[in-house]
Amino acid sequence: MTHTLDRLTAIEQLLGELKNDLNTAPSRTHHQPKTTKVPFSFEFFPVKTDDGQVKLMKTFDELNALNPTYFSVTYGAGGSTRARTLGIVEALIQQSNTPIAPHMSCIGDTKSEIAELLEFYKSLGVDRVVALRGDLPSGQVGYGELPFALDLVKYIREHSGDYFSIKVAAYPEMHPQAKNFEADIDNLVAKYHAGANEAITQFFYNPDSYLYLRDRLAKKGVHQDDFPIIAGIMPITNASNIIRFADACGADIPRYIRKQLADFGDDRKAIRAFGYDVVHHLCERLIQEGVPALHFYSMNNTEPNKTLVTELGLI
Repeated sequence: MTHTLDRLTAIEQLLGELKNDLNTAPSRTHHQPKTTKVPFSFEFFPVKTDDGQVKLMKTFDELNALNPTYFSVTYGAGGSTRARTLGIVEALIQQSNTPIAPHMSCIGDTKSEIAELLEFYKSLGVDRVVALRGDLPSGQVGYGELPFALDLVKYIREHSGDYFSIKVAAYPEMHPQAKNFEADIDNLVAKYHAGANEAITQFFYNPDSYLYLRDRLAKKGVHQDDFPIIAGIMPITNASNIIRFADACGADIPRYIRKQLADFGDDRKAIRAFGYDVVHHLCERLIQEGVPALHFYSMNNTEPNKTLVTELGLI
């Protein structure tokens, strides 16, 4: 009996010591909250009317008040929105000191046209660009002197040295025209070695696709510290629009999202609430996984972008 009591006493003492250790030890959970706020940015597209320009500038002021890292401005197929893009870039620069990163597409353009554009941006004080291949305009034959984004990155470095910070596109679910996923990864690595500073992804809703891309790059020696892969985030506010965008660019919408959107029918309020939850959870997972930055495809709207950034604790 004495031995039994001694053993029980020893066990109780060990349990007490273990409890004290647990109470004083720091938390080591995988989802431990981060103390550093994740940088974020927004994308705009060129508008066609004066009323649209007024609305865009109002949206810019509202989103700019959140202190984003920069704004990007898209560029139509073959430079089809060139004049409008340049006008918006100039207007935004006059409105604020927040950096602007214009998109540049190379397909169908000559080197001299690209050089002219680079010099114009330098004159405005623009020091960052998004270098893309772009889409071939309808009816145009031939890809021009710089047929791929890799060629554009090389030419920007040849023309302007290290003046510009160059962002390029990345595809977590593979570029729709790529031979295979490995070839697409190799192309992104080549853009990095050619002088690209960081990549912005096509929008996606499966965080594992982003994480797989990140990890595959790391296995090839390209790490986030040297070449950040910024997650492109597309809010869901309109079911038909998001499905059309995804089908056009090869982005995947998980089956459960498609089915839920279909079930909502024309209930726009339900679609927006559901879409907000999907994107909010996506961003939370990415932040937990150490995403270097988030780039919101704003669709020229204040909401739900402002609410997302606020409720994610990024400001």
